[in-house]
Amino acid sequence: MKHVEKFTGRTRALTGGALVAAVALGGFGAFSAAAAPAPATPAVPAAASAAQADAKNRNLTQSTHLTVDAATRAAQAALDAAEKENQRVSVAVVDRNGNTLVTLRGDGAGPQSYESAEKKAYTAVSWNAPTSELAKRLEQVPNLKDIPGTLFLGGGAPVTAKGAPVAGIGVAGAPSGDLDEKFARAGAAALGK
Repeated sequence: MKHVEKFTGRTRALTGGALVAAVALGGFGAFSAAAAPAPATPAVPAAASAAQADAKNRNLTQSTHLTVDAATRAAQAALDAAEKENQRVSVAVVDRNGNTLVTLRGDGAGPQSYESAEKKAYTAVSWNAPTSELAKRLEQVPNLKDIPGTLFLGGGAPVTAKGAPVAGIGVAGAPSGDLDEKFARAGAAALGK
């Protein structure tokens, strides 16, 4: 079995930046090598110099993302909460950008529940609010429902870190949005344990 290391988003960004810098410098070196011999320079790890450059760049921002492990725990907790009440649901967890991290379709969940769960999760993270609250906003702004990929029904809950949204959990398939949202909140609560 291969050993697979987990890298944080920052590590991936630094490694990717170092790789781009190495390729760019390598290409530059190949073109300028014929002009004059390069003086000897002390070896500086590319990742270290990229980290220093990133720390000084005020045009960049950092964001927090939920790990796949955490998303899986949250989805399973939501599914478990639904199963305790004999509800057949699907659960989806999306990241801050609305990309699906995990989906679980419970035994016997309806075919529509899978897509509905993803849309509820996306809607919750997009507005950093439970979808039941967002559904109430439709009374004042009915065209909100026209935004692609959204679903303004109870069943979506945001996940926050330091007050900012980092993920959304959507549940669909129970007889009411209130139940779906109860299970989504159980998934979010599992992340605090």
